[in-house]
Amino acid sequence: GAAVLPLCLAVALIGWATGRRTRPRPGAAPRAAGAGLGPKRTAGDPRSPAEKLRKLLAQREKIIVMPCCYDGLTAKLIEREGFQLTFMTGFGVSAVHGFADCQLVSYQEMLESAFRICGSLQEICCIGDGDTGYGNAVNVKRTVRGYAQAGMAGIMIEDQVAPKRCGHTKGTSVVSRAEAVARVKAACDARDEGQDICIMARTDARATLGLDEAIDRCLAFVEAGADITFLEAPRSEEEMKRYCQEVPGYKMVNMLPSGKTPFLSHQLLHDLGFAIAAYPLTLLSAGLKAQEAALQSLKQKGQVEAGMELNFDKLKDIVGFNKYYSEEERYRTS
Repeated sequence: GAAVLPLCLAVALIGWATGRRTRPRPGAAPRAAGAGLGPKRTAGDPRSPAEKLRKLLAQREKIIVMPCCYDGLTAKLIEREGFQLTFMTGFGVSAVHGFADCQLVSYQEMLESAFRICGSLQEICCIGDGDTGYGNAVNVKRTVRGYAQAGMAGIMIEDQVAPKRCGHTKGTSVVSRAEAVARVKAACDARDEGQDICIMARTDARATLGLDEAIDRCLAFVEAGADITFLEAPRSEEEMKRYCQEVPGYKMVNMLPSGKTPFLSHQLLHDLGFAIAAYPLTLLSAGLKAQEAALQSLKQKGQVEAGMELNFDKLKDIVGFNKYYSEEERYRTS
């Protein structure tokens, strides 16, 4: 009995201390459930990344040009160059993890990339590649919530069979229309039940089932509540025109110079009816080409040719040293 008394006293003291720390000040507003776990943004909240994206789409006067990023540095570079929107590309994230875009990178690895990318951006919005949602409809809801918590303005969910792969490569296949719509409905439910995020619904049905089925799926996605649709890899300008004429709402197009879709000017894409033009591989491809050339020059000539590298001052500025120095000075105490 004597041994129990000190234990009871310790428990009582812990409970008293915990209650003392969390007891509100007299007259203070009650603490919201979940407070301290990060701000919960709802539709209509101007601070919500999704609301910023909706405003950007609604107020656009021309097509939104969207270079795609795959890490914090490329996201920062896109914002630095004055673009209004970026997209976390699964192709790029897979590549910098050392893999092809065949869903060898997990949900957790994509989520970690989403946090890094959103953490590097100051003003502009980012849409995240959510692949197939990494499982069934319940997994889709978890994926949507995770991306919203990371700070993504939107998430793309697609209808490929898992493991999915780049839509411009061979071997793609899609789930049934019913399952595809269920994924999108689950994503929209997660949006409506929790933190705000825009839902982009993608179909890859054109490759195996034809354009009519792809358009029908996009119509079903809009009916399910998708904010944006994306019909991957239409084969001609006429197919792009049909998609834009027959499917209401905001639409995205992929611009890949050597891909299956015609590579068109910004003005023509706008005239066709697209809201967003994505450039998924521009930074990855251009960066790899430059890095290969630098390595070959170093190997063959013993040095990197003049003009192939940034000067050190500009490099420091791009990666954030100057901003760090400014913040350091702001909070200097001596």
